[in-house]
Amino acid sequence: MTGFGGFLLRRAVGTVITLLAISVIVYVVFYVTPGNVAQITCGPRCSPAQVHQVAEQLHLGDPLYARYGDFLQGLFTGHDYSTGTSVEHCEAPCLGLSYQTDQQVTALILTKLPVSLSLVLGAMVLWLLLGVGTGVLSAWRRGRLSERVLTAVTLAGTATPVFVIGLVLMIVVCGELRLLPFPQYVALTDDPEQWAWNLLLPWLSLALIEAATFARLTRAAMLETLAEDHIRTFRAYGVGERAVIGRHALRGAFAPVIALNANNVGSAVGGAVLTETLFGLPGIGQELVHAVKVVDLPVVVGMVLVIGFFVVLANAVADVLYAVADRRVVLA
Repeated sequence: MTGFGGFLLRRAVGTVITLLAISVIVYVVFYVTPGNVAQITCGPRCSPAQVHQVAEQLHLGDPLYARYGDFLQGLFTGHDYSTGTSVEHCEAPCLGLSYQTDQQVTALILTKLPVSLSLVLGAMVLWLLLGVGTGVLSAWRRGRLSERVLTAVTLAGTATPVFVIGLVLMIVVCGELRLLPFPQYVALTDDPEQWAWNLLLPWLSLALIEAATFARLTRAAMLETLAEDHIRTFRAYGVGERAVIGRHALRGAFAPVIALNANNVGSAVGGAVLTETLFGLPGIGQELVHAVKVVDLPVVVGMVLVIGFFVVLANAVADVLYAVADRRVVLA
């Protein structure tokens, strides 16, 4: 199968293989960690008999490959779990039950995922608008005072931690000027207007940091593209400077921006821990930190797999956008 359809099929197959490899690595790494999982799950006051009973319920005595096989089966067909007096069915994709709460990990993730996606996708729109716009303007005004000012601002943005920007925004915008309320997450389906208003400061905090990186990358890519032969040809034929930049140079410089954005979006789904903690957003990152603290391995494994899924998916989408944005890319 050749052409764009074959390219999409190969990327889809590669994505599935990568996700399976991630599941093996993550499962082995976390379940071969030192420490008595049954003792940790049961608590420090449990007797040896109670610890043994918990180990049997968790099937910790089975070989690792058998436990991974059950885990993989749960992802595709679901799984039945004994909760002591009853049997609970976990629908596919089943990521197991929490050691601490007996809650299905999939259900737990689905309650946290909308918060993280709301934060990341909203911030992504802002960091692309601010970062790409600043980078294009900086390249266009190269050597002038405005370009030096923009470069200094982007360097300062790159060096400033996200919690500093978040605290300053809350103190100034919410405390001193009282332009916005202190953020409290409201679901999009409950009240779209309040959803946006309460996420505006978290969006800005995360976007300002990322926008600085995108501005520097876009500036460097634009300067490289503007120095190519085809751009000089357009200028020689009398094409206007705005048309050269907007229609030709920006498209050629957008490939590295697509790659960086894919990586940032995928990792930020579970990596925006500081932003979620600072603004009290109950997202994936905050829940992952809590699960690590209490050694709730099914939750940790499930959330790491979900984060890995978004990273792989975002990079697969980036490959497709690469091919659409730049025809010079070989569809291999």
